[in-house]
Amino acid sequence: MNYQENPQDHEDTEFSQAERAAAASRSTWVSVVVNVVLSTLQIMVGMLTKSQALVADGIHSLSDLVSDAVVLLAGHHSQKEADENHPYGHHRFETAASLVLGLLLLGVGVGMLWSAALKLEDHASIPRVHASALWVAGSALVCKELLFRYMLKVAKRVRSSMLVANAWHARSDAASSLVVGIGILGNLAGYPLLDPIAALIVGFMVARMGWTFGWDALHDLMDRAVDEKEVEAIRQTLRDTPGVSGVHDVRTRRMGDMIVVDAHIEVDAQLTVEAGHDIAVAAQQRVLQHHRVLTLMTHVDPWKRPDLDHAPSPVEASLPATLNPRQG
Repeated sequence: MNYQENPQDHEDTEFSQAERAAAASRSTWVSVVVNVVLSTLQIMVGMLTKSQALVADGIHSLSDLVSDAVVLLAGHHSQKEADENHPYGHHRFETAASLVLGLLLLGVGVGMLWSAALKLEDHASIPRVHASALWVAGSALVCKELLFRYMLKVAKRVRSSMLVANAWHARSDAASSLVVGIGILGNLAGYPLLDPIAALIVGFMVARMGWTFGWDALHDLMDRAVDEKEVEAIRQTLRDTPGVSGVHDVRTRRMGDMIVVDAHIEVDAQLTVEAGHDIAVAAQQRVLQHHRVLTLMTHVDPWKRPDLDHAPSPVEASLPATLNPRQG
């Protein structure tokens, strides 16, 4: 759930935790209303028209209500200020919510696969569906696609991976409604197997998306680094700080939608401790201003001097002292 925008643009789209939580709440409540209406309509019409695929799609929409509840809960907790037990804040509530969403989708998908497989085993009993099921599937497709576009727009605006996950959950619903529509159309055309086959495909799509979201969230909880493009942008901001002669050992880890960074910066070895500290503070302020960085821990090293806490690379170790960038 990475963003494609230039990381340097973050300064122009900075949102407070309260603003991000408010945007998440508004978009999620819109999703709640849409999913209540759709799930009720799909399950009722699916049962009346004997369409297993439409019922499966309705259950998928119903699972979105639980997802929305998780998002609202996480949005409430993630905006809490840092405290003694959580010195970095509560940003990882969003990552945990994404993990729960992934597990939920995976469970729903497996259940749908099981139900459709049982139906296919007894294909002789598959009934012919009523044409009204097709109209409901088409209406659901349009509503879910519009909901996806709205939620993704909000998610990108406030830069929330949790909202991105929830938006793509809505897109999976739209894709499943398309498959359901095709299955119902095939049933009406005299191919009754297509309805449970559509339910099977929907189950696979839901399970696959759940696995993807859950796996990504699990890696983020295990302190996965951000992508190299964003790391390089942070590294360049440090290099551009007046007084910084070199940068190395830049390490990142995700904290919800924010980033925690550790970096070694090199300054003139003849500077006083106070001057080196001032350069480190300036570098930290620049990074916090231009990137979605929660905190930056800097370690000041003397430029072109032996770095006792940094093991030289094999290439550096083989160079003469006059050519070694750390000892020259």
